[in-house]
Amino acid sequence: MQRIAKFEKISYEQFTKDWLDTFGNTDNINNIYNDIKMPKRATAGSAGYDFYTPLNFEIKPGESVKIPTGIRVNINDGWVLKLYPRSGLGFKFRLQMNNTVGIIDSDYYNSDNEGHIFCKVMNDTNENKTVSLDKGAGFCQGIFVEYGITFDDDVTDERNGGFGSTGI
Repeated sequence: MQRIAKFEKISYEQFTKDWLDTFGNTDNINNIYNDIKMPKRATAGSAGYDFYTPLNFEIKPGESVKIPTGIRVNINDGWVLKLYPRSGLGFKFRLQMNNTVGIIDSDYYNSDNEGHIFCKVMNDTNENKTVSLDKGAGFCQGIFVEYGITFDDDVTDERNGGFGSTGI
């Protein structure tokens, strides 16, 4: 296996700013930040790195929540991190990523938000099930994928920002 990336915590200042923007308060922010768990694989054969919830969340049918993970990732060029819901949560509750698949490009690491990874998940159940996620529970997984570019590609621009930063 190639080693192509390293997960890191974003700064406390960036996390506080993003948490406030998402939830409107910073109650207990020190403990939330200090308890952030780095993504990990569950077994030696796992492809996905589990991302963990920083708090308890309850997501009712049709509701969504944007979760600031407190995590960034430094990825080698030629690789991307793809984010999916944990398969068990998708199977049992139809937990979905709001953008279907989260794409974390290698140049996102240098963005002005420190490359903070957010995951917006939705309870898309058709069985009226509520998803309960306890603090520290794995809720999505990231898989590193190598990619190529065309022979005539001449792009030199670099991103600065998250969702929509490249024009959409």
